[in-house]
Amino acid sequence: MFVLFNIIFAIAATLLDNVLGLNIGLLPYGFIYFAYMLDVLIPGIAVGVRRLHDVGKSGWMILIGLIPSIGSIWLIILFCTDSQSGSNEYEPNPKALS
Repeated sequence: MFVLFNIIFAIAATLLDNVLGLNIGLLPYGFIYFAYMLDVLIPGIAVGVRRLHDVGKSGWMILIGLIPSIGSIWLIILFCTDSQSGSNEYEPNPKALS
């Protein structure tokens, strides 16, 4: 849900920049878009680390996204992987029945 709402708000910020004429040069983005992206930078990293913990990986694995091409692909695969069944070293499974 975080990614869905993030995409919706990013598109809205881009449209608002274009309507108000706040574009930076020839870029379709403006100050509102960049302010929004700075606001969600830390929460976005936190959501990524939480997702990696759900699949049983260390949060430091998020840095694998810095490797050109293959790092981003591997990170997307990790994000799409189903959570570990049972609890892991980071936390109990959020999908487990109580």
